[in-house]
Amino acid sequence: MSEDRTMNSRKVLITGGAGGLGLPTVMALLKSGATVIVLDRDSLKIKELQSAASGLPGNLIIESVDLSNAEELQNVLRRVHSEIGGIDTLINNAAIYPSKPFEEYSLEEYQLIQRINVESAVICAQALLPGMKENGFGRIVNISSITFSGGWENLSPYVASKGALIGLARTWAREFGAFGITVNCVAPGAFPTDAEKIHPDLEGYTKRIYEHQAVKRRGKPLDVVNAINFFISEESGFVTGQTLNVDGGWVMN
Repeated sequence: MSEDRTMNSRKVLITGGAGGLGLPTVMALLKSGATVIVLDRDSLKIKELQSAASGLPGNLIIESVDLSNAEELQNVLRRVHSEIGGIDTLINNAAIYPSKPFEEYSLEEYQLIQRINVESAVICAQALLPGMKENGFGRIVNISSITFSGGWENLSPYVASKGALIGLARTWAREFGAFGITVNCVAPGAFPTDAEKIHPDLEGYTKRIYEHQAVKRRGKPLDVVNAINFFISEESGFVTGQTLNVDGGWVMN
């Protein structure tokens, strides 16, 4: 049976949707008429998102949740599923990215990064998978990073988490494909967001970006949004288990 899966009928859950590259992704989805459930806990960024989304045709639902708290996250997901149901798209976008030499990270810091960057994605996927299987349709996009390709120091727990998301996408793609569910990764390059504040020499960092990129301009949020839109579209149903670098040609595989 054919179903209407245009974006204005879609229900999308995105973690970390109130800041960085999450906010422009949410805005694009709302403009297309989708229902978007944002999981975030930065109160200032949530207010900015609410203000920016005012008047857009989609339906915005924001849940303030600590993604490092598995029990809290699971409870929120159960409630959201009960109240909304039919969530067919998951974008695992949330991440923290502290920067310092490897030996200075405590085990607790390492574990916190994995809980937010990786385990929250696992919990969300487990919560939404039954509904996707039942409907014979689903789209999951993990937001990874080109840092997994090497060449960046002082980010080892973050890079490990982004590599884990690629590995999970490949295994999920294999397991879920028979149910009409695709799983892919988008790996952004260097974008002018708050994440760049971890670099002490921003001028030198910007110079390094231009030296490495084939395309000699800074990335724009729309560059990532377009990649996500492709992977979550119904038309991309024969593409799964893939990682798309959106980095101006910094990393070429």
